[in-house]
Amino acid sequence: MNISGCSFSELSYSTLFKTYLTNFEKLSSFYEFDPLNDQEFKRRANSLNPSTVNKEQFISALSQYHKKLGIEELQKVPLEKYARDNALTVVTGQQLGVYGGPVFTIYKTITAILLARKYEEQLQRPVVPVFWLADEDHDFDEIAWTGITGRTDFSKIKLEQERSGIPVSDEKVTEQINSFKEKIKEELFETDFSESLWEMLDAQYKEGNTHVQAFSGLMNEWFAGQGVLIVGSNFPGIKKLVSETLQTSISESDSIRNAIEEKSVELEQDFHRQVTNGDSNLFYLSDSAERVKINRNKEGWIAGDTKWTNDELLNEISTHPERFSPNVFLRPIIQDKLLPTLGYIAGPGEIAYYGQMRSFYGEFDLQMPPIIPRFTATIIESGISRIIEKLPFEVSEYEKRIEDLESEFVEKTDTVDIEEVFSSWKELMEGAAKEPLKIINEIDPTLDGTVGKTVAGFTNELDRLKGRVYRSIKQQEETQINRIEKIKVNLFPGGGLQERSVSPIYFMNKYGLDIWDKLIHNIEEEGLDLTKHHLIEL
Repeated sequence: MNISGCSFSELSYSTLFKTYLTNFEKLSSFYEFDPLNDQEFKRRANSLNPSTVNKEQFISALSQYHKKLGIEELQKVPLEKYARDNALTVVTGQQLGVYGGPVFTIYKTITAILLARKYEEQLQRPVVPVFWLADEDHDFDEIAWTGITGRTDFSKIKLEQERSGIPVSDEKVTEQINSFKEKIKEELFETDFSESLWEMLDAQYKEGNTHVQAFSGLMNEWFAGQGVLIVGSNFPGIKKLVSETLQTSISESDSIRNAIEEKSVELEQDFHRQVTNGDSNLFYLSDSAERVKINRNKEGWIAGDTKWTNDELLNEISTHPERFSPNVFLRPIIQDKLLPTLGYIAGPGEIAYYGQMRSFYGEFDLQMPPIIPRFTATIIESGISRIIEKLPFEVSEYEKRIEDLESEFVEKTDTVDIEEVFSSWKELMEGAAKEPLKIINEIDPTLDGTVGKTVAGFTNELDRLKGRVYRSIKQQEETQINRIEKIKVNLFPGGGLQERSVSPIYFMNKYGLDIWDKLIHNIEEEGLDLTKHHLIEL
């Protein structure tokens, strides 16, 4: 495994993200801490106040949550470490993607693991890597697919399961998982690792399990041994601990909305607003368990057919906090009320919406933690490495449209001007024929036609030869163009970054179930570098 890199400027990351890494000062009014300055983490550690949530109660609730998920045995060690008095956490999280979601979920987790180790050594206190399950989300379409670089092309395979509008975590795995699995198997090659991989996947993604049980079961299998603590909030015992925070989101809704809006407007002057601001940052779980956005009306608040006055809603949150669910802005607040967050590992989109939230944190008496860019990478398999060497492009250039790559290939290739070669050849032959033709005409003028046919025959043979040369060049170009297409499909499937599309199981099937442990070891040896996009050659 060889790890190199390229600049983010060479790839399609947002302007905000690239500025965040190269010119943090320009964005310092939107974020509390420079994520690439180690001294900032010492400042953060010293500024962390004791949690407003009773730690013993949280650990008890989390232990019960693990039991519900079926992951309690492997989670005992990281939970015990978190229980130490001065423990800190490095947190990341992601939606509950089927079979683990895109491979960037793995990269986020690896970043949390390695940074927790780094800052544990630097700060001389326990630091626990945490994976926060996005178990409140209800957009099933966003998680119900798997990307496979298959036998001929990249395939985005969808799980055709009926959507109900309830939180994804509560959705049950149905019999449709079987046809989904078969479609994936058709794309994957059978390897020495396939049987073990499918045993692992089938043990989690089985009928009757919820999607949060299945996803957390995989993450637990893959990373509990690396010390990862799995946390979520869609659990009554945990919701009860943050009911005051949920109430504050309503009682202070005007100032909260203004806090988000002011920073969002300021951010838009040079960059972009990632998330739209709204009346509230809460969803309501109706009697049918459907997750419905809470908005204002003339009398107070409304979610679907359910209406409350302001006092009624606050009382309902106090009495039944499990019926309420945070949106993308409020989720990090709940996270940081529950955990001593030394830093949060975020993708480019998350970093953008955190830029809208600095003042919002203050509304809850919190300080935004360092928002750390995740490790980013493209995995280059050996077969792809070999053909990349035969083409005149850098890896980053394969993000371009295939038509543009083909045109540039023709321009970059030093092709001989075949027309010029054969035109000159014909002129030489015609010139060479003049003297012999004159002599033959003097000997026997009746042979003039025969000589003309002979010269024309030479010309026709040259034309036929030129055609064969052109066909040979075209075949060679087609071979190279096919290579260009293959490289692009592998490195930029669907026209986007590999890390956003391809499933981790694609690589596990080819290179072994321990590939992520090996990657952690290699990155740790090389030194974790978050300032560039990595190229990992297998």
